[in-house]
Amino acid sequence: MTKSLARRTFDEDVVLDAAAHVFRKRGYGAATVREVAQAAGMLPGSLHYRYPSKEALLLDLMERALTRVLELGRAAVEHAPDPAERLRLGLRAHLEALLSGDDDFYVLLYDWRSLRGPSMQAVLRLRSRYEAFWDDLLWEAVRSGWARPNLDVELLRQFGIGAMNWVAQWRHESDPRTPAEIADTFWSYLAFGLLAEDKRPGKKTFGQMAKRRKAGPKRPAKGGRK
Repeated sequence: MTKSLARRTFDEDVVLDAAAHVFRKRGYGAATVREVAQAAGMLPGSLHYRYPSKEALLLDLMERALTRVLELGRAAVEHAPDPAERLRLGLRAHLEALLSGDDDFYVLLYDWRSLRGPSMQAVLRLRSRYEAFWDDLLWEAVRSGWARPNLDVELLRQFGIGAMNWVAQWRHESDPRTPAEIADTFWSYLAFGLLAEDKRPGKKTFGQMAKRRKAGPKRPAKGGRK
């Protein structure tokens, strides 16, 4: 497992900053360790001593980016007692991070699939921590009575994060809408849906849909994610 954010030295952060910039500019596949070393102002041999492969650099970058976006999300919702407001603020924090222009988040979005084998499994374990953060927020809404019955929390989380991540694909710098405005609008669609209240199916229709599910939502057992 890679080092935690708190245990990294200043020099390691310099190297990771350089790697994120080079991977974003050149693409992970085309970038070389020599280019990263040059961007970090060090000899390739010195870089190889700390990071024996380009994949090791990418894995550490993934950990740093996921840790940062998780910390930003936790900080955003920390003082909000209302479950719905916590979800809105969490969405804001997520989108503002992805659209901040930070090289780390760009690499997180576009290069994580370049990892293979044990490195990919390590990233999936790291990602599960962030997914658990969102599951906790969603289950708060369920337990408080804000959510409708038989909600598929995992599917909703997958839809929500997928849609938010896709904003980085279509949004241009000239877009007059701020990341916060986009996040709040998405939240309104997620929370209240497309249809006007007088056009929505009745409770019976939703009940029939729910019956097609084999079981209602079940909270994953604690300890399922680390």
